[in-house]
Amino acid sequence: MHVQEWLQHIPPIVAYLTVAVVIGIESLGIPLPGEIILVSASLLAVHGTVSPVAVGVSAVIGAVVGDSIGYAIGHRYGEAMFVRLGRRFPRHFGDEQIQRAERLFQRWGMWAVFFGRFIAFLRIFAGPLSGVLRMPYWKFLIANLLGGIAWAGGTTAAVYYLGIVAETWLKDFSYAGLAAVVVVIAAVVLVVRHRAKSRAARDGDSGSAGDNGKRVRTRGQ
Repeated sequence: MHVQEWLQHIPPIVAYLTVAVVIGIESLGIPLPGEIILVSASLLAVHGTVSPVAVGVSAVIGAVVGDSIGYAIGHRYGEAMFVRLGRRFPRHFGDEQIQRAERLFQRWGMWAVFFGRFIAFLRIFAGPLSGVLRMPYWKFLIANLLGGIAWAGGTTAAVYYLGIVAETWLKDFSYAGLAAVVVVIAAVVLVVRHRAKSRAARDGDSGSAGDNGKRVRTRGQ
């Protein structure tokens, strides 16, 4: 059963809790499909199964609370936490990924937290790494809150209104027309995400001179 079908067969309040919990756990630093859950729930709102506002609010709460807990954990356990995560999730928390994320956060600070919400690679690092690097919590909270609102609210609104438009077109055209719209939307999303990842990679590589082999260090912002 697909995520959207599963969400469709549970009470709305459970769907909202699922959105908040999955996104919150992902924000803690554990790789989960938070974006997929959010998009699926937003699509259900098109048919009135759930409220788009409630979906967006649930996602924001999950993102902000999850990142804050991740920050506290990173602040408390520091580098040792990434060592353990690297053993359990080498694909996401290997030395290369951690060093790359660290360079981005050291260079961009609060902006890395804000824009990191839109990039899957950085989304799981934002809270824990900000805590490890001792970013002042008030700075982290501001960037975390604004990033969570922009990402969760923006994604929910975009998917919801695109779904409404697609349904309107479907009444006037055909399933073939809807399929074409979906393909175009998917292509645009892929291009935007590819450019964002490429930009993040360039920013990370530009700060890597003389930094090879460096482990995460505890330092102030």
